[in-house]
Amino acid sequence: MGIMFDKWDYRYLEMSRLVSTWSKDPSTQTGAVIVRPNRSVASVGFNGFPRKMRDDPELYANREEKYSRIVHCEMNALLYTNDESLEGYTLYTWPFISCDRCFVHMVQAGIARFVAPAATEEQLTRWGDAFERVRSYANEANVELIEVPRDQLEIPLNVVLGIV
Repeated sequence: MGIMFDKWDYRYLEMSRLVSTWSKDPSTQTGAVIVRPNRSVASVGFNGFPRKMRDDPELYANREEKYSRIVHCEMNALLYTNDESLEGYTLYTWPFISCDRCFVHMVQAGIARFVAPAATEEQLTRWGDAFERVRSYANEANVELIEVPRDQLEIPLNVVLGIV
């Protein structure tokens, strides 16, 4: 925390929020955007079932079945990069930081910077232990982790667009 973020970070967080709406999961919709150092998009992903497998609403309603099948947004984004080297890239997620399992894959892929909204109290209650592991892993792997305070996410469109 305390690391700088700018209008590009806001833009890509907004994009990850949009991508999250593509998920069919009725309870938790997550989105990820992987961005190259030149600020172009390398890949996007959302949480959902694997391609070629059924993704009917009743499967999402069955928690055990859903957890068995679901691919997290970060993993989908990593898988859809077509083997592009991700060394030095930034990954954005919505609506919270990654789980510890996805984070270790991000480190292994070469992600150098990770930006996400800071967790809400409800999210901390559900996934706080995993978030703490991610913070520890980020420090250990020298991945820049930026948790954007929620009160700073709602900024005027002119600031996001760079029109001041």
